[in-house]
Amino acid sequence: MELEGQWWKGELAEDIYQALRYKELRLPAYKGQSPQLSLRRYFADLIAIVSNRFKLCPAARHLAVYLLDLFMDRYDISVQQLHMVALSCLLLASKFEEREDRVPKLETLNSLGCMSSMNLVLTKQGLLHMELLLLETFQWNLYLPTAAHFIEYYLPVAVNETDLHDGWPMTCMEKTMLYMSKYADYFLEVSLQDHAFLRFVPSLVAAACVASSRVILRLSPTWPPRLQRLSAYTWEQLLPCVERLLIAHDSDVKEANKQKCSQSSAQPAQMVYPVQGQSMSLHQYMQRPTTQYMQQNCQPVVVSAQGPATYLTHTASMQVSTASLHGLTQTQTMDAKVTVPSRGYQVNALYPCAAPCFDR
Repeated sequence: MELEGQWWKGELAEDIYQALRYKELRLPAYKGQSPQLSLRRYFADLIAIVSNRFKLCPAARHLAVYLLDLFMDRYDISVQQLHMVALSCLLLASKFEEREDRVPKLETLNSLGCMSSMNLVLTKQGLLHMELLLLETFQWNLYLPTAAHFIEYYLPVAVNETDLHDGWPMTCMEKTMLYMSKYADYFLEVSLQDHAFLRFVPSLVAAACVASSRVILRLSPTWPPRLQRLSAYTWEQLLPCVERLLIAHDSDVKEANKQKCSQSSAQPAQMVYPVQGQSMSLHQYMQRPTTQYMQQNCQPVVVSAQGPATYLTHTASMQVSTASLHGLTQTQTMDAKVTVPSRGYQVNALYPCAAPCFDR
């Protein structure tokens, strides 16, 4: 499903978008029934680390994780074999989404530090066997839309000169667009970490990433009519997914600040996540009298299982360095996130698989 660069600006952009929307309605069902579901986040992180090492496009990374999710959902796989499955999914996705010269080579993969630390050596025969098994499992169809395929269609209109920032006209459209792009990338990576986001169709996840970015950047209206028309999603439809994204953001901010506080006595340093003022709930944020939001009558977010939903907002002046915000995104994609609390989705049933691993 390789798309030409800046396809969303061409004459066929709407036709391509409608084709992706049509295809996402026919994606394979995901049941969340893998016995190795608890290991899913580790292997999603492994795919993110390797894809960042080779500078693969987000579409390749998201497709690789989606292939891994679907394959784990159908097979009982040992941990050692999961390493081979995850890297094979990344190779297949990169062959489908990237140019040929950007596809990772076997020798380069084996030379990575993470491979030696796992005592894992890939062989050509093993990779070919695994790729063939994956292709047969998906009936040779890798045309599987992900949120990364939709986000580029929404971003060009995610910010407009008519938008307000903290109730005031924007002073720098270019800088706001840059922040919007970086936050959208961050929330896309957040959506990869929890398989609970698979309950939403990819186009909705992408729209929710844009909406969450507008919440964090304090732009109003939160979900303007132009984005509703373009995506065909109302704010009420996006709210469950936006809620999950902002809870994850709040957790990451608290964890990062906690780590910084623990290191401040040894070496004073600037916060990774610049925060100003008190944290507030999404409902309180949108009900502020200084900002005219379109969704003034929306229902408050209630999260009984995960505690109060408080979202820390970034500085209103937006005078945060690009390097700091870029570091935030890299933290989500490159680190192993062993210190970030797990946000796994509760699964009640165990996948009953009597067949040996990979036997069909």
